Amino acid sequence: MTIKKMRVGLVGSGYMGKAHAIAYRNAMAAFAIPQNLLQCDMLADATPELAQSKALELGFSRSTGDWKSLINDPDIDVVDICAPNFLHKEIALAAISAGKSVYSEKPLALNASDAKEMTEAAERAGVKTLVGFNYVKNPTMQFAKQLIARGDIGDVVHFRGVFNEDYLADANLPFSWRLQKQFAGTGALNDLASHLVQLATHLVAPITSLCADLKVVHQHRPLAQNSDDSNTGVGEVENDDQAHMMVRFANGAQGTLEASRIAWGRKNGLSFEITGTKGSLVFDQETLSELSLYVAEGNPQTQGFKRILIGPEHPDYQAFCVSAGHGLGFNDMKAVEIRDLFQGVVHDAPLWPDFRAATQVNIILDCVVESHEKGTWVEVEQYDSRY
Repeated sequence: MTIKKMRVGLVGSGYMGKAHAIAYRNAMAAFAIPQNLLQCDMLADATPELAQSKALELGFSRSTGDWKSLINDPDIDVVDICAPNFLHKEIALAAISAGKSVYSEKPLALNASDAKEMTEAAERAGVKTLVGFNYVKNPTMQFAKQLIARGDIGDVVHFRGVFNEDYLADANLPFSWRLQKQFAGTGALNDLASHLVQLATHLVAPITSLCADLKVVHQHRPLAQNSDDSNTGVGEVENDDQAHMMVRFANGAQGTLEASRIAWGRKNGLSFEITGTKGSLVFDQETLSELSLYVAEGNPQTQGFKRILIGPEHPDYQAFCVSAGHGLGFNDMKAVEIRDLFQGVVHDAPLWPDFRAATQVNIILDCVVESHEKGTWVEVEQYDSRY
């Protein structure tokens, strides 16, 4: 009997491409996935030379300078999309047409309309899909979900979430595709707030309406310099540096969400506080293996937040370490994601967040833009009824 394998074709070898490559290796070690069943087969990048170099560096057997040849290769089972945002739709639709499973980085698409087209194509074709909202795979986040579900903090009444980074805080950083709507879509909203929106809907409830504000702080950035170091002018920034929103959830809870790509000193500043009728939860991604829990019971003199160090008793942690408090990292969350991908493709397990779940995020992000432009509250379409 032929053993089913998951042979991966990776498109793009930059920041997230490397994270995925590391995660494939880590997932095999952490979750005892045989190397003959999970194979890093082919890598595609902008040029044959770059692809060959990165394939050697990241452990892929073959390479190509044409992502279309990767998709059409009969030995590829999963197309892993780590290309820039504007390429997600074209690559995904081509992969779906070729009958391949698709693992895409977020955001799924530049807008909800494109995301719906991708989702419906995948569902018609019956292929597996997964989108890289990796923060939800953190054992700490999984435990937070368990605490909320079993009622440890009572009914959730408020979610306050922040995702701030400083990768564009310096106004003199050069103009790039990330600052153009046709290539990146929105700015901090797509890059950062998309994660926050996905976490909020997962931990609390569907977002049913919102009121939002967007702002471009650094309106112009210098273009790349010529070889003689002469100035070539400036480019106009087209998308948001900061995004703020008030939201209402289907369970009656309220929330505030904010994201910034110009927040000096914040490197991976994803944090939230969830308030319930019986307690609260506090989380900070920069200390990603810790969770603070307050339960409103007992002697008031000794009440306070309890610092929980995530360990083998919590979801998925033991696969990486047998001792509590040692902590996991960003790439470990990706390894959990790869484990799920493998189970979905090879053993036909359900995959989440899939294209439909990611499309719900795109819908919410589009509503943020609409709310900002109209200056009013906007109702959110419920595309993913599983929430």
